[in-house]
Amino acid sequence: MFPNLEVRHLHAVVVLAEELNFTKAAHRLHITQSALSKQITEVEEQHRFHLFTRNNKRHVELTEVGRIFVEEARSALRHIERAVQLGSAAREGRDNILTVGHSPDADQAWVSGILAIHLPLYPNVRMQLISEFSSELVRSVMAAELDLAIVTAPLENSQITAVAFAQTPLYVVLPETHAAAQKEYIALRDLANDEWILLARRVHPGIHGAIMEAARREGITPKHAHAIITAQQAMHLVSEHVGVAILTKPTALGVRAEGVVVKPLSDTSLCFQTCVIMRTDDDSRLANAFARCFLRKYAPQRLPPKQMELWLSA
Repeated sequence: MFPNLEVRHLHAVVVLAEELNFTKAAHRLHITQSALSKQITEVEEQHRFHLFTRNNKRHVELTEVGRIFVEEARSALRHIERAVQLGSAAREGRDNILTVGHSPDADQAWVSGILAIHLPLYPNVRMQLISEFSSELVRSVMAAELDLAIVTAPLENSQITAVAFAQTPLYVVLPETHAAAQKEYIALRDLANDEWILLARRVHPGIHGAIMEAARREGITPKHAHAIITAQQAMHLVSEHVGVAILTKPTALGVRAEGVVVKPLSDTSLCFQTCVIMRTDDDSRLANAFARCFLRKYAPQRLPPKQMELWLSA
C-alpha cells in the first residue's frame, strides 16, 4: 500500500495530522522538528504530492490528498500493531485479543466498564482499546480492524449492527457573562448571535449534521462554526470569548475552565443514542460474549425484544 515507506514515516504523518503543529508532533514522536520535517518531505518528494500546506514554520493544514493518505496510513498502522499483538499473544499462549474502539469523548465510566469485564470462558483474553473519531470507528469495525466499538450517533450501514445502550444529550459551554448563562436550559435561539464552536464534522458527522439541521429549522445561521477536535480546545476558545461551544455530555462535563459555565441544551431532537456496534456478519464467540456482557450491565431495559434475544441470549 505504501511502497518504500517505513513505519516511522507513516507514524510521523499521522501524528502531524493530529497535531497540525510541528512542535507538538515532534514532542510526541520524541524527535527534533528538523527530523520530523525531513520525514514528511521524504514522503512528499517520493510520491510527488503534498500532504500538508504550511501556514508558518510550525503550523500546517492537511490537503485533500493528505486527508486520504492519513486515513489509509492509520489503517496500515493498526494492521501492523494488531499483527504484532497477535504474534505476541500466540507466543505467550494467550487465548485471544479483543480490540475495542471508543471515541475520544466517550464517558469514562463506559471505558471503565469495558476494562472491568471478565469472561469465564476466556480467562486469558487481552483487551486492546483504541480511541478514534466515530466515522473512523465505524470504518474500522467494517474492515475488521476492531472487534466492536462504542459509538454515539453512528451513521446507518447495512454492514453494521448497532445496539443502543445510553442516551447522550448535548450541552452548551458559555462564558459566565453570557446573557443566557443563568438559564437552566439553553435553546439554540439563545445562541443565535454567537459564533459557534463545534466538534469537527469528521469527529462526529451525525451529531455535527444534526446540530446544523436543527439550526436551519430555527432559522439560525451561525456566524462561524469553528471546528475543534477536543473539549479542551472548545473550553479554551470559550474562555477567550471566541464563542459558545456545543458538545456531548461526557465531553462537556469532563473538562472545566475558568470563567465558563456548562448548561444542558433544551432541544430534545439533539439527544443521541450511544451504541455498541459490530459487523453484522461477525460470528466471533468472544466478541459476541463480550458485547452481551457489556449490554447486560448497561442496557437490559433499553433493548427491544428482538435485539434482546439476539445479544443477550446465552
